[in-house]
Amino acid sequence: MTKFATVRDYLASLPESQREITGELLPLIEAALPGAGAVWQGHPVWSLGPAPGRTPVCYVKAYSTYVTFGFWRGQEIADPSGRLEPGARQMAGVKLRTLADIDAEAFTTWLHTARALEDRAGD
Repeated sequence: MTKFATVRDYLASLPESQREITGELLPLIEAALPGAGAVWQGHPVWSLGPAPGRTPVCYVKAYSTYVTFGFWRGQEIADPSGRLEPGARQMAGVKLRTLADIDAEAFTTWLHTARALEDRAGD
């Protein structure tokens, strides 16, 4: 597995179609979690803790035909759209195949909810 020093290095390594998707996604994530992104476990993760992977909130992970935008406690996020797919433990995410799959308003709401869940957990 290739190791990346930064989130931007990881994103720059992606095929053009996935760079376009992550290029739209990154500003939404950075607005909710400024400066919290790092590469952890081989892909970008945004955490509230003092080190990558400490109190993780969300992640971006590229696969051959899509990019997953996921949340550690995603199954606790209200999702009237039904787009968040449950994953392992409490995780949930959405598969993004094109720019049209990005819903900035919903994603921003999910990000703020996910951050609030982790903020409350740290109290």
